[in-house]
Amino acid sequence: MGVKTITITENAYRRLKSRKLGDESFSDVILRLTKRRPLRDFAGILSPDSANAIRRAIDEDRELRRKVDARR
Repeated sequence: MGVKTITITENAYRRLKSRKLGDESFSDVILRLTKRRPLRDFAGILSPDSANAIRRAIDEDRELRRKVDARR
């Protein structure tokens, strides 16, 4: 497997380093943190109040967009 050299800020390095588990390499951390996860993994992550607030905001935005589109 090939390797690439990248440049990151000190702040980014500290954050990445803080995410390391055990003897993980930085490559392992990056791969773990950027792994695609099935949508079902996020089921139940929001409280009902938070989910309802997001739903209301989406509904309001859709209504506003409909009104703007109707004016065109």
